Amino acid sequence: MTTIFRPATAADVPAIVALLADDALGAGREDPSDLAPYAAAFARLDPNTLLAVAEIEGQVRGTLQITVIQGLSNRGGRIALLEAVRVESALRGQGVGQAFVAWAMDRARDRGCSTIELFSHESRTAAHRFYARLGFAHSHVGMRLSL
Repeated sequence: MTTIFRPATAADVPAIVALLADDALGAGREDPSDLAPYAAAFARLDPNTLLAVAEIEGQVRGTLQITVIQGLSNRGGRIALLEAVRVESALRGQGVGQAFVAWAMDRARDRGCSTIELFSHESRTAAHRFYARLGFAHSHVGMRLSL
């Protein structure tokens, strides 16, 4: 099984949206039947954002997004925010996600980041175990306010 990790293209958007919608949380907030808002969002991605896919045997089977945030804290360090990590459910537990996140960390280092952070919904307990196995520490409390 050959896996290629690469930046996403506009043609990948339908597969990415399908991956985002393929769980209990995503099913309630994503709508693969209306791709227009996703295509518009893809067109607005800025150079500080890397939307990537994991392609296996010519098919998009995973996705993630890295956003580089330049700040003044931490001596002006850059932080990579890792979001929307998804691997097709049939492939979970086979090392695809682990390799994909390692690839993402390398891309963050390439962009001068000294830290990588992520947010994961409280309900994603299996994802929390996955990230802990990769060395991520539960170090912060996240909060959200809808605008």
